[in-house]
Amino acid sequence: MRSGVIAKKVGMTRIYNDAGEHVPVTVLLMENCQVVAQRTQEKNGYTAVQLGVGLAKVKNTSKAMRGHFATASVEPKAKVAEFRVSADNMIDVGAEITVEHFVAGQKVDVTGTTIGKGFQGVIKRHHMGGGRATHGNSVSHRTHGSTGQRQDPGKVFKGKHMAGHMGDTRVTTQNVEIVSTDADRGLILIRGAVPGSKGAWILVRDAAKVALPANAPKPAAIRAVAAESGAKNEAPATEGAE
Repeated sequence: MRSGVIAKKVGMTRIYNDAGEHVPVTVLLMENCQVVAQRTQEKNGYTAVQLGVGLAKVKNTSKAMRGHFATASVEPKAKVAEFRVSADNMIDVGAEITVEHFVAGQKVDVTGTTIGKGFQGVIKRHHMGGGRATHGNSVSHRTHGSTGQRQDPGKVFKGKHMAGHMGDTRVTTQNVEIVSTDADRGLILIRGAVPGSKGAWILVRDAAKVALPANAPKPAAIRAVAAESGAKNEAPATEGAE
């Protein structure tokens, strides 16, 4: 089990395949996605890596988190998330994961928070048909009607479709396809829609229900650092590729 990544949703566009057909894609941006901490079986009872992405102002970072980032020798991150990994796919603290962590055609699971719609009625929220337009109907055109039975059972069952808050919910969409990646600009193109608004943070993991491609780098696609000049090399280094 490999680590996932954190990316920012840029928006949607379309690209054209070799047959000239347009493919709708969601564009995700990965910037400075680094390992901030490790969770080990001996110390924490499970194995995982904590990733941070983006850059946050020091003045907007709490003292505790500033110390947490200083321990890892990384700059303060705008978003932090934890991913379960197997012991053989643990990544060193401070390592930066690139978009080549995923390969074209691979299936992934994406998690995000859907766009909030506020308080909505049953027609918009649950696609109900509403009442009659006329013939005695005066104030019940868009109401849900009866919500229960008579004295027995004498209550409204939980989960009844009614008006209420819509959206702003954590949602995971499974088995979406990676169309391509752009290592130079740090972009991931995913076929179709991804939950969340523009600018939202999205968690991208290997699909739980589809086998990992054989050419996927393990434990991750790590950005190599030149030893002489200390400058970052754009070509990712794959640790233990299989």
